[in-house]
Amino acid sequence: MTCAATDGTRSRIMRAALDLFAEQGYQRTSLRQIAERLRLTKAAILYHFPSKVHLLAALAEPLIRDLEALLDTAGELSGRRARWTLLEGWVDTMLAHRGPLGMLFHDLALVDRGSTYHRLVRIAMRANQIVAGPDAERRDRVRAVQAIAMCSDPVVFMIDVPAPVLRADMLDGVRRLLGETPPGARQPAARPTPATDPAAGAAPPGQVGRRRPGRPRAMSPEQVRAARRMHLAGTHSADEIAAEFGVSRATVYRHLDAEHNNETVTR
Repeated sequence: MTCAATDGTRSRIMRAALDLFAEQGYQRTSLRQIAERLRLTKAAILYHFPSKVHLLAALAEPLIRDLEALLDTAGELSGRRARWTLLEGWVDTMLAHRGPLGMLFHDLALVDRGSTYHRLVRIAMRANQIVAGPDAERRDRVRAVQAIAMCSDPVVFMIDVPAPVLRADMLDGVRRLLGETPPGARQPAARPTPATDPAAGAAPPGQVGRRRPGRPRAMSPEQVRAARRMHLAGTHSADEIAAEFGVSRATVYRHLDAEHNNETVTR
């Protein structure tokens, strides 16, 4: 058998296995079933993959390799740049391998204790260290673990949500958890307070208002529609939308929440 034929058979086996794992789950799929789908013998499958675990590891290899490359890139940076390069890249990598492979990621952690499993453990440990930062305290380390989970689990459990929307929501959740924005992102506009909001009356003596002149306290219907499109497309976070229209983040969320509650703006 030529090298090209061998590679072609191996690729066919991997595609068939991925389809069957997606249809009925890893545990309920046998090598014999994979062979029958391809009209091959089980011995032909075993020639390329000594066990089902080896097949699973081969399917997960592109995802693992991409995560390792991401860690190398983020590891050359420091501070917030390292943390957000890792977090944003992690979301993008998981979304790039979305679908059946995302579910296999969890199967692999459960059934394999070989070299691939240990690579996964090293990936997780390095990612947590980069997000937590040097000399991190216990709570920082806990938040780092939570942040990585927030950048992984929704991809698996919310498979029907469009990728751009899910990406925006996942990163917005991480921003809230860590209480910071990525380097270079626009800071959210300041929320009016009784001391700075003319609607609440004059500021007390000795306090100087910081409110931007002319800043609206509400959004027009056109702005609401534009904000919802930006949020749906995943191109802007809620903080960035607030800065774009010069309103508070609470105002943006009020309109976005109204959309989820089927309270639509008249078009």
